[in-house]
Amino acid sequence: MAKYRTFPPEFKAKVVLEILTGAKSAAEVCREYRLKDSLVSRWKQEFLLDAAKVFQHQDGSQDTERRIAELERLVGRLTLQLEVAKKASSLLAQTPPPNER
Repeated sequence: MAKYRTFPPEFKAKVVLEILTGAKSAAEVCREYRLKDSLVSRWKQEFLLDAAKVFQHQDGSQDTERRIAELERLVGRLTLQLEVAKKASSLLAQTPPPNER
């Protein structure tokens, strides 16, 4: 049984950019790398559809970093509250009951 070849994303980008920049035609690229034209067409279509995500990633990473910082502050605050509650609980457990007269 023949297995499918797999290609790294860098190779796919290189092939598609060769076509888009006009350095080579799609037929030349297919012959050079022994690829089917339908495969190269699919790579080109995926590349063009996902091109906008390159610019969205920058904004998303800032939002992610901000969210991580917020969550780290929350974890710190909750850890502090937990430690205070543990100390208060242990102090209350140690106090003797008041003497009744």
